[in-house]
Amino acid sequence: MVEVLDLKKLIKFNPEKFSKQMLSDKPEMRVALMCLEPGQEITPHKAPLRLMMFCVEGRGVFTVGDEEIEADAKTAILCDPQVPHGFKASKGEKLVVMAVVTPADTE
Repeated sequence: MVEVLDLKKLIKFNPEKFSKQMLSDKPEMRVALMCLEPGQEITPHKAPLRLMMFCVEGRGVFTVGDEEIEADAKTAILCDPQVPHGFKASKGEKLVVMAVVTPADTE
């Protein structure tokens, strides 16, 4: 089966709080799309999963462990399980991030 995700049609912003849409939710891989208005953030948190945060558009500051990484469109940031991670839309910039998570145990 083929699934096509047209991100251009899925991007939606909410001025009250960041917007999160689950695009695919399977045991092997979950894909979420987060849309943040300027200044909105997802505070650092831990998860027992492997994570790729892909900046689709805009600019933001990504936190991975003790590091802060400024990133813009078409940048991917990888995060190991149980490492605190989060991101914030930069001042004056909207931010769209596609997060892909997979189980840490691949056995």
